[in-house]
Amino acid sequence: MSAKTPLHRILEARKTLGVIVPLVAPILLLAVAARADSGFILTTSAFEAGQAIPVEYSCAGANRSPALNWSGAPAGVGSFALIVEDPDAPSGTFIHWVVFNLPADANGIAGDTPRTPGLPDGALQGVNGMGRVGYMGPCPPPGKVHHYHFGLFALDSKLDAKPGLDAAGLRAAMQGHIKANTELVGTFER
Repeated sequence: MSAKTPLHRILEARKTLGVIVPLVAPILLLAVAARADSGFILTTSAFEAGQAIPVEYSCAGANRSPALNWSGAPAGVGSFALIVEDPDAPSGTFIHWVVFNLPADANGIAGDTPRTPGLPDGALQGVNGMGRVGYMGPCPPPGKVHHYHFGLFALDSKLDAKPGLDAAGLRAAMQGHIKANTELVGTFER
């Protein structure tokens, strides 16, 4: 058995790359295409990303929902869904708002959304961590900054679900239907 020369090693490496590159190239193209949807963003005029949520949107104020806006959704969206949660809650993640079947042509949710199962645009609301329909603003115990994650999901279709769904039920219903998602985080402390 003779030792392989550097030339033999180079030729073997080229053969291996000749097999690997055609297999890997389509995967890399898919990754690049998926990143093309990374322009999907969620914003609000109520606060800047990573900054404090004003008191008026909390239980210490008017407890009204902030207006939300989004842009850059991928093509072929059938509906949108929103889950607002506080992972810093003492007893585990607390759900503050569940909304789904927001129309495909929507680019936001009006502020001070009514606490009704159905919304004027046909969207449906689920229950928050208190078992009530609609938005429940930040209301953490005193002493620690909490982070509120506004998670928006672009779905390929409307969901076959009833009003009053909780966040876990919504996540289950969304499985296999998420085209893209984005998040806006605000903070609150009492």
